[in-house]
Amino acid sequence: MSVISALEFLRLNEIPEAWVDAVWDLEFTERKPLDDTIEDELAFSEDKAFRTLYQCLLAHAADQQDGASQSIWAILGENGVSIKSLVAVLSFFVLAGKAKTANVQQRVNGLHAASLYLLLLGIPGSIATKIFHEVLLDTCSDLTSHCWPQDSGRKRKKDGLKSSQADGKRSKPQRKETTEMEVDEAEEEEEEEELHFTTQDLVKVRAAVVLLVQSLLRLLHTFPLKDRPQSAGSCTQIFSKLLYFEPVIGEVTFAAPQDITKLRSVPEMAFYGLQLLCSPLHGDQKESLRRVFHRLLYVILMMNKGNRGKPSLLIPNQAIISTRDQAIHFVCHLVDKLKEIALPILQILLQHICFQIVEKSEFRSHGAQAVGMLTSQMESTDYASFIKWLFNFSRSSKMVCRLFSVDVVMVLLEQPERRPEECQDPELSSYLPHKFLIQNLLFARRMDESPTVQGRALACLAQCLELSSLNVTRAVHNLFSATGSQTVLEDEITEGSLSCQQTQKTYRTLPFRTVEISNTEGSDCDAKENLALILRRVKDSKSNVRKSALQTLVGLLKHNVIPLTRENLATLSERSRDPAVSVKKKALQCVGELLAAKPECSVVQKAWLQGVVPAVVDSENSVQDKALEALDQVLLSQVKLYSASRHLDAGQRLTWDLLGLLCNECRNLSRYFSRAFTIWSKQNKFTQTFITNLISHTDADHSAGAWLLLSKVVASSPRLPYGKILDAWDSLVSSKNVTATTCCHILCVMGDIAVHLNEDTKDRIVGDLMSWLKTFTLSLEVICAAVETLYQLGRSEDVKQTQAFLNQHCGELVSVCEAYLAGIILREKGAENLNEELMVKHLHTLGVASLQCPAKVGKRTVLLVESVLTTHSDQLAENQEELPTSQPLSQFKANSLPTRVRAHGVITLGKLCLQHEELVQKYLPVFARELEVGTEVAVRNNVVVIMCDLCMRYTNIVDHYIPNISACLRDSEAVIREQTLIMLTNLLQEEFVKWKGSLFFRFMVALVDPDPAIASICEYCLLHLLLKKNPEMFSQHFIECIFHFNSYNKHKSYNKFTQSEREKVRFSLKGAQHRQNRFRIYRFLLEHFTDAQRFNITVKINQTILACFADEELPLDADGAEILSETFNILSLKEMKLQAITTPAAGATGEEAEEENMATMAKVVLQAAQKKVVSQVQKKAFIENTVPLIISLKSMLEQKHSPVLRDLMAYLQVTMQDYRNEVKEFFSGDEQLAVELEFALKTAEKEREMAEQMDNCSLTGDARTPTAQCSVQGSPVRTRPLLPFIFATPQPPLRNTLSARVAHTDRRVHSSRREEHVRSKSIALEGTVMSKGAVNNRAISTPKGVNINLTFDEGVSAIFGTSVIGETSVLHVRSNEQQAHGLRQWNVQSPLRQRKKSSKV
Repeated sequence: MSVISALEFLRLNEIPEAWVDAVWDLEFTERKPLDDTIEDELAFSEDKAFRTLYQCLLAHAADQQDGASQSIWAILGENGVSIKSLVAVLSFFVLAGKAKTANVQQRVNGLHAASLYLLLLGIPGSIATKIFHEVLLDTCSDLTSHCWPQDSGRKRKKDGLKSSQADGKRSKPQRKETTEMEVDEAEEEEEEEELHFTTQDLVKVRAAVVLLVQSLLRLLHTFPLKDRPQSAGSCTQIFSKLLYFEPVIGEVTFAAPQDITKLRSVPEMAFYGLQLLCSPLHGDQKESLRRVFHRLLYVILMMNKGNRGKPSLLIPNQAIISTRDQAIHFVCHLVDKLKEIALPILQILLQHICFQIVEKSEFRSHGAQAVGMLTSQMESTDYASFIKWLFNFSRSSKMVCRLFSVDVVMVLLEQPERRPEECQDPELSSYLPHKFLIQNLLFARRMDESPTVQGRALACLAQCLELSSLNVTRAVHNLFSATGSQTVLEDEITEGSLSCQQTQKTYRTLPFRTVEISNTEGSDCDAKENLALILRRVKDSKSNVRKSALQTLVGLLKHNVIPLTRENLATLSERSRDPAVSVKKKALQCVGELLAAKPECSVVQKAWLQGVVPAVVDSENSVQDKALEALDQVLLSQVKLYSASRHLDAGQRLTWDLLGLLCNECRNLSRYFSRAFTIWSKQNKFTQTFITNLISHTDADHSAGAWLLLSKVVASSPRLPYGKILDAWDSLVSSKNVTATTCCHILCVMGDIAVHLNEDTKDRIVGDLMSWLKTFTLSLEVICAAVETLYQLGRSEDVKQTQAFLNQHCGELVSVCEAYLAGIILREKGAENLNEELMVKHLHTLGVASLQCPAKVGKRTVLLVESVLTTHSDQLAENQEELPTSQPLSQFKANSLPTRVRAHGVITLGKLCLQHEELVQKYLPVFARELEVGTEVAVRNNVVVIMCDLCMRYTNIVDHYIPNISACLRDSEAVIREQTLIMLTNLLQEEFVKWKGSLFFRFMVALVDPDPAIASICEYCLLHLLLKKNPEMFSQHFIECIFHFNSYNKHKSYNKFTQSEREKVRFSLKGAQHRQNRFRIYRFLLEHFTDAQRFNITVKINQTILACFADEELPLDADGAEILSETFNILSLKEMKLQAITTPAAGATGEEAEEENMATMAKVVLQAAQKKVVSQVQKKAFIENTVPLIISLKSMLEQKHSPVLRDLMAYLQVTMQDYRNEVKEFFSGDEQLAVELEFALKTAEKEREMAEQMDNCSLTGDARTPTAQCSVQGSPVRTRPLLPFIFATPQPPLRNTLSARVAHTDRRVHSSRREEHVRSKSIALEGTVMSKGAVNNRAISTPKGVNINLTFDEGVSAIFGTSVIGETSVLHVRSNEQQAHGLRQWNVQSPLRQRKKSSKV
């Protein structure tokens, strides 16, 4: 068919010429309606006619190119076909298909019409015939995005945005430009929802899309876009969109195809189109590559980037990730193909991937992988240059940049190491080894100000040890085994900061140009300090840092980088009791990993037990489950049938080693271990097979562990081989080599199975036990276990029968012990040949047995035990008088019995008192007096234990003596202070004791105990055990603390409880020498106040202290002055300020506000509103309640010339920092005070500015940025000083401007009107975007010889640093890390001003 015939369906002859002219006049921007008849006829055009016409034109164009046929334009002219009309009709179809309401046929016809236009445009002679129109070209090229149904795409975009807002930590919400846009978009969505496309419809539209893309590719083969950069950019954007059009089956090949129709999918065509755009036909290849890489940047970052605004995140599903991978491979293909041309652009692409990454972990992971793949295409010199840039980038002020640098380092470490000799530039060769990445990039982040970065860096350091590279592991070893040239303490580290931090907020998008960052020198750290730092990080205040530090510590221990010392392992196991649940779980996982790596190391086994076993009683169920799972896996599951002929495997050996430790060195964990079996018994864990396997080990060398397990499971096991257990008992009775611990476990088993034994067997075992006990050769713990087993054997349903059994056998033991004691105490010189061990065992047996048979304990027995403590033999023999209740045990004539015997005598006497109330009444005063004047530590310690035990049974009686017990919190012996603290905490928890009298204040004194361990225990008890039961406890006692610790008792309400003079002296913290301890207590209390409590306590201090002095209810004598001074100092504490006001808003803590997600932004808004309300309430309360008192007190203090006036003014100076502009309003009642206060505030401000200026500024030399001191537990809390931005042009004043911010420019710049003119006409880097023309004329004044770096009309690069010699496109603005090397003459003459001058002339 001829071309003319194929054109007939378009009715070109019937088209009015006026309509054609109108369409061209409108420049194809809107659809001009045709005559209804013609429009209806065109509407019925079928896609077959379009395809026929397309094929005719395509064939004719091919023949014309070969010279085989006449020009198509000549043919059309000869036949009277108007080219103008043809283009106008084609645009009619294109614009109809572009409409949102277009049906399927209109969309298909529009796509075909667009294909025809692109085909005609590519035929030689199209320019001469004037069919080219840039608007129509762009419309046809981008028609795919309008014709392909966008429902799924729209939903994906919205979902992606929603996801980025909900899951991302710091991504700013999208902002609609106007309300009209929202309305229009809603209407478009409603219209589009009415259209439904069948599968056949979609197939037709796709075929038309493929034809259009092929036409665009054909056009790019022949039609140059060299002089049309806007069209080239539009095509680049179109192809980048088409990458997401459909999934690609199989691998994408980027080699140029012989025939574009052979390309299988639209994304493959799009990649080929991008490749065509990089050819010389379409302009400078560098600029083309820059355009293409700029668009692919967002594909790699998995973002959706429009023409304007910030990019939004896409959902990283399989299709998006696949497209990203294809884009990376395509970039690698272009770099491999274009080599030298592409490598500089690749550097820029890598830099922008790094700088535009978001904080979400999934995006960071994919971004780091992309950087790794792209750097693999670089030569060693270029790679080293990028590492140098990355090193500086890792010191950015943006947290996400520092975090991403760590991710990139981990990916780069997985690549083969490059040799320094491969680098052509010797200065860059030091950046190639993996050692540099680990020590200078990764490990340097260990002290980052962001806990997130710290944690990530430490976690990655642990991962490094798992890599196969020997050099990587060696580098980590060197950090902890080799001493560096310098030791850098934690508070000496300075963080680099990007000088563009404020500039970055000005621009919507980061220009695609070289991103430069200043360099700072780092220092090596000593290996010991490195290890100490890791150990401090394990105790960091942030949970994610602690978790990562744990992982690092385990990695170092597993790979023998650091020694397996008790201290290192204790640090690890202690974290299983961390306050944070996630850290506890991590600690359990870490000790498990270490045990798996070092199963035969005994210290590791102990650390595992100490970490896992106590976690069984954790308050968090998930931690309990994790600990139980670990114990089950390591201990229970490895119990298999024992055979002497078969060796134990590694897992079994580990099990029995651990059980052996539980029997010996770790016996203190027995209570927690028992709890595990209580839980397991409810889960029916102990099967008959398990019991059989377990009993088979009772005859092995490791039988101790088997008896331990058996003692725990026997009570919950329905069936047991009692014969084997009885055989083991008989062996025990006859054996002399069984340890005390194993004896206890066997006795426990015997007691548990007693109910299943017959009477004869019971009698035989009872006889064995009695003969054992009467020998008094057993250890103390075995005696307790034997008596308990005796009770189990005699227990029956009849209580009287059980008691008769106990009276018989235990009474016999009491009689034997009584006779022995009488022989020692009543016989002259009986104590001279005393067997101390035997005496202790008799006393212990007497105490244990007496608890089972109180009726068998007579007065003689009590007096005998009493005589162990005192010398009373005459009274005892005559039974006439009793012990005087006012005398302590040690006030009688000293006997010759050793202290150990007397200490056990106290315990036995206490057990006797437990069963006899009259003995409690008699001996409590004696015990209390002993605590006061006793000299023997063991005796006093046991008295504390006994009195606290008696408090549980006889609460009302012992309550009177709680002050005597609490007085031991200031005992001279640390062991007694610790014992008292623990016992009293138990009583308070169970509410046997109340916070009455001086008890709370004595606990506060324990908080400043000279022994740090006791102070730490006290803090734990108060915060984690007692404060939870009574949240108001601290605030209720705070004001009384002020009076009590200063020993001030002139107030009518406070500090009125009874104390002896001795107790007052012992617990007093009065005086300057104790000031530090008092304020430590105040700070501790205030730190754990709520804001409501802080507010109320401030009001209460005004009412009960300041008002009393102002009204002269309290005298302003020396003691009163101390109280008033201390009150002002307390009110000045930062802990007294409300957290709602002082807590910085998110984004103000060193992490960019622009990275906040929707939830966080809502929280910030809520915090701001709350802060405003709270601030107003506090301000009102201050004006109404505090200011009148302050004015009154100031007047009184001035009259009396009191030194407290200085403290009052210091308090006002601290308080009025937030209201410095409202001083006169606040103190309108005392103008003199207002003037003095304003002067004090100004003076303090000047002094602070001067100090900062002296610290932070240096005209010459390389000054380092000082940092704040390290905080508690080794967590660095740095306050980064604001150093001057050394701008080239004078800048508008910024917030908090210091004198140090004055730029080092020529003094002439600061002349009056000239300065204003320069400020108004020159370009401020923070607030404007520079145009291309201004850049070419150097509108930014810079030192001569410094180069400028600009981008394609998008603005100035957001990261600045040192200038690059030889590159003419680098903007040089110094960062705050870099100081000017002497004064330089600046060229401040602006071309804009030059033009004005020339125009005036």
